[in-house]
Amino acid sequence: MDAAKIWSLNYNLLMSVISSVSPDISELGLDTKELFVLAQVEEHPYPAELAATLSMPKPTVTVYVKRLEAAGFLRREIDASDLRRHRLQVTPAGRKVTARGMALLSEAFGSRLGRLSASEQAELRGLLEKLS
Repeated sequence: MDAAKIWSLNYNLLMSVISSVSPDISELGLDTKELFVLAQVEEHPYPAELAATLSMPKPTVTVYVKRLEAAGFLRREIDASDLRRHRLQVTPAGRKVTARGMALLSEAFGSRLGRLSASEQAELRGLLEKLS
């Protein structure tokens, strides 16, 4: 077994799916990394927590947050429970583009999964859950 080869195959698959929908995501006013940031904000509303979840440097997340805020997809609010912290909030426009962007990714990945039988898809899901 060559773990690096398996990792490489997985990475290539994911990057291929992302690349295939990047133009459509761009039409939504986002790049794919901004989409991934937006998709995690509701579950991880603090910038430092978001950076840790996405394995991104904090300054990078700050740049994305500023862009998303300028586009009207996100807003920063002072956290009422801790006035020193900013809490991120996805706007209705942000929810709309997130849903559409994630649907694009899902459709593209779904077409790849369609190459597998139903039992192979179930097996893959089980294996990925086990690895996660």
